[in-house]
Amino acid sequence: VQLVESGGGLVQAGGSLRLVCAASGMIYGIREWGWYRQAPGKSRELVAGIISGAGTNYADSVKGRFTISRDNAKSTVDLQMNSLKPEDTAVYYCRLRSTRGTYWGQGTQVTVSS
Repeated sequence: VQLVESGGGLVQAGGSLRLVCAASGMIYGIREWGWYRQAPGKSRELVAGIISGAGTNYADSVKGRFTISRDNAKSTVDLQMNSLKPEDTAVYYCRLRSTRGTYWGQGTQVTVSS
């Protein structure tokens, strides 16, 4: 299984970005899709997740601004990020947790300027 993120970049505060995670390979028993982020000097944290059969969850810091969605036909998971803040600056990673293992993408940089 391979996960590839795209859509990162530089944006001004208040702007929007849409991250896309494209999955390839033999994917079975999906339990959870998630977007995580890691800022310099900080631990990696969950931003948003889709749990199979249980809906979505978000970090308090992004509720009302970010939306995670999944397209089963395209095997993609998107993260729509609106009203971006400088504190959202980080490398964003896609994660897939399945019955066969946990997989991570290589990350995409998001930089929000003030």
